[in-house]
Amino acid sequence: MSADIVNLRQARKRKARADREKTADENRIKFGRSKSENAASKRVRSDLAKKIDGHRQSPNERSDAPTRSS
Repeated sequence: MSADIVNLRQARKRKARADREKTADENRIKFGRSKSENAASKRVRSDLAKKIDGHRQSPNERSDAPTRSS
């Protein structure tokens, strides 16, 4: 008739981890996006980047490149 020895610190951490995982699962359902939604967004971003690159005046010109100040 021996009782199992339980480390309370580990049990508390295990419970907190399970609670966080449960909350994460709920948030994935609530706020998550499907694979097709992610693919569509990626496709739109890619198309916009190609369109912007096509309108540049020179192929090496970058909008985020530092400008020379004289």
